[in-house]
Amino acid sequence: MDLANCQTFRAAACDLNGQFRGKRVPGSYATKLDKGAVRMPYSALNVDIFGNDIENSPLVFETGDADAILLPTGRDPVPLPWLEGGQSLVPMAMHHEDGTAFDGDPRHALVAVLERYSSRGWQVVASTELEFTLADDRGETLGPVHNPLNGRPVEAPDVLSLSHMDAFDPFLTGLYDACAAMGIPAQATTSEAGIGQFEVTLNHQDALRAADDTVLFKTLIRGLARKHGLAATFMAKPFDDDAGNGMHMHFSVLDKDGRNVFDNGGAEGSETLHSAIAGCLGAMHGATLLFAPHANSYTRLVPGAHAPTSICWAYENRTVAVRVPGGAPVARRIEHRVAGGDINPYLVFASVLGAAITGVEDGVTPPPPVTGNAYDLDLPQLAPDWSTAIDAFAGDPVAARIFAPELIRNLLLTKRQELRLMQDHPVRSQWKYYFDTV
Repeated sequence: MDLANCQTFRAAACDLNGQFRGKRVPGSYATKLDKGAVRMPYSALNVDIFGNDIENSPLVFETGDADAILLPTGRDPVPLPWLEGGQSLVPMAMHHEDGTAFDGDPRHALVAVLERYSSRGWQVVASTELEFTLADDRGETLGPVHNPLNGRPVEAPDVLSLSHMDAFDPFLTGLYDACAAMGIPAQATTSEAGIGQFEVTLNHQDALRAADDTVLFKTLIRGLARKHGLAATFMAKPFDDDAGNGMHMHFSVLDKDGRNVFDNGGAEGSETLHSAIAGCLGAMHGATLLFAPHANSYTRLVPGAHAPTSICWAYENRTVAVRVPGGAPVARRIEHRVAGGDINPYLVFASVLGAAITGVEDGVTPPPPVTGNAYDLDLPQLAPDWSTAIDAFAGDPVAARIFAPELIRNLLLTKRQELRLMQDHPVRSQWKYYFDTV
């Protein structure tokens, strides 16, 4: 895509809530992007879910709200198929004036974690499964999506139904076309357990690219749904009495010769696999805030409601937080099942992969895998509510080994402000602030 011939294009980086923040700039900027032509206040990546500045933020009051520069991530410009006129986006990351990384940028946090793997000659390969819900957001109360074929509200889930997907075929066909145009490797789509709920699997690839694609995919779904006269959300729990939206993350690790370090030739997996699992479990309580970052997130984390709440692992068991899927040993991998669909993918990838490599570095061993229904067992739990999760993240020693102090500080300021402000909004109306943002 020749940006110089475009009238305008977008240049943006991802904030702590996973929202793109940036500018629409003229095509003449195309040749100047790597020279810091796009400038933006540091504080732009540290706003709350309402888009407000953070009160008493050091980024504002200690620095005079100084500018940082945005530099390209190396991703080619991506088209924005839900907009008219062939518009495009250049993904960027925030840097200091001298070109060094700004620690408050969540993408840089993931890059730093992946450098711990590359120092061993390892590459992380990852993929995501994302659930989203189509709904009717035109009234004061969120309602079920209307079937495009008959115009009636969808009244019940239709798990793995082809006819249900056929009713939304123009949107789903448009989704695959848009993913191809954006370079997002969309794989299988299924009709899920919630009303108007679908899941799309993105293919395994380099972990940084997988995180980039997950951020872009969430933006695509929301925009494309509007283009088709629908409304889509990744809210963790759009409807109280219905299934919530999750994001499952799969990953494996390859050595310099392309061998999977989780594979020992058997079904149980290698000691490295077990240490990575132990690391994930040890970090899970403290990282609850990253897996459930919003007020609405905690309505999904209810025992027995398809979202794992117990800190445990197992082979081929979907009631646990960390699952080792079956299949050929050469493809042995970890599936991390805790995160809601409302997360910032960069922070979740960094947390999960950072916890795993910490477990490997420390040589820790996990407890025995559970058997049966994990909801029925007496096991350690995730943080039970938003306030507790914020406090747990603030004091978590594993998080301090994964994230830069500046990112931890900024995220805590953001979430504490959101916690305070959201208390002024009745629970029944909170969906209005999350539906189009998360």
